Amino acid sequence: MSENIKMDPQTILCDMCTEEDRKPAKKTCMKCEISMCVQHLQAHLTTPVLLQTHPLTEPMALCGNTKCSQHGKLLEYYCLDDMTCVCVSCAIEDQHRLHNMKTFSTAHKELLEKLKAEQLILQEKTDDENVSLEKWEKSEREKLGRCSVRLIEAVTKLRDISLTSVQSSVSARLGPIKTSKSSLEAAQKEKDTFRFLQMYSQVHQDVEKAKTVDLRKGLEPGSHRDKLVEEIKQNGEKMVNQASQFWGSLLTLVDPEHHQELVPTGSDLIFEPQSLEHDVLLSTDKRKRSPAPGPRTGTGP
Repeated sequence: MSENIKMDPQTILCDMCTEEDRKPAKKTCMKCEISMCVQHLQAHLTTPVLLQTHPLTEPMALCGNTKCSQHGKLLEYYCLDDMTCVCVSCAIEDQHRLHNMKTFSTAHKELLEKLKAEQLILQEKTDDENVSLEKWEKSEREKLGRCSVRLIEAVTKLRDISLTSVQSSVSARLGPIKTSKSSLEAAQKEKDTFRFLQMYSQVHQDVEKAKTVDLRKGLEPGSHRDKLVEEIKQNGEKMVNQASQFWGSLLTLVDPEHHQELVPTGSDLIFEPQSLEHDVLLSTDKRKRSPAPGPRTGTGP
C-alpha cells in the first residue's frame, strides 16, 4: 500500500502515523491543523468536546491558511454571498454578519450540487450550441456564397459585354489592314510594269487608309455604341449593388454590433464616372452624387 501511496502525489497522508507507515488521511481537522487516517480520527469522532469544537473537512493540504487574517481565529464558516471562508467573529460581528453563512461541510455539499446542476446546463447548452453552430455556419456560407455568385456573375457579364463588343469593332477595323496587305502582296508579285503602275494608285490608297486605323479606340459612334454604353451602366450599377451586399455581409459577420448589412439603394448607387461634370459632386463614400451648390437667386434667405 505504501508504494501505491507514494505513486500518487495528490494523496493526503495522515500526520499522526509513523513516517515509515503513513496511511491516507480520512479527514482534516481545521483547528488542530492535521490530517488523520481512519484509526487516528476516532478520537475526534468519539470525544464530545472535539466533535463539537473541531471542524472536520475532507483531506486537504492546509499550508498554514486555516486562521482568519483579521481576527486570528479558526476559519469555520463559508460566506456564500462573498464566496470566502470566515471565522466566527467575521460571521457575527463584521461585514459578513448579515450574509448567508454555512458550515464547511454544508457549503461543500450545497456548492457541489450547484456545480453538478450547472455542469448539466452547460452540457445541454454545448449540445444545443453545436447544432446551432452547424446551422449558423451553413446559413452564413450559403448567404455569402449567393452574394459571391451574384457579384461574380455581374462582373463577368459586364466584362463579356465589353470585350465582345470591342472585339467585334476591332475585327471590323481590321478590314482595311487586311485589304492593304492583299494589295501589297499582289503589287509585289506583279511583274508587268504597265499593270503595276496602273494598280499602284489603288494600292497606295489602301495602305494610307490602313495606316489611319486605330485598333485601341472604342466603338464607332452611333446607336449601337449608345445602346451598349447604357447596358454597361446598368450592369455596372448591379455590380456595385452586389459588391455592397457582399461587403456589408462580411462586416456584419465579423462585427455585428457596429455594422448593419448594406442593401441596394437603387438610384443612390451611380456607375457613371464620365458624368461628373463641373455641376456634379460625389459624396465622401464615392457612391452618391448631387448637384453642386450654385449661387443663390431671388430674395429668399
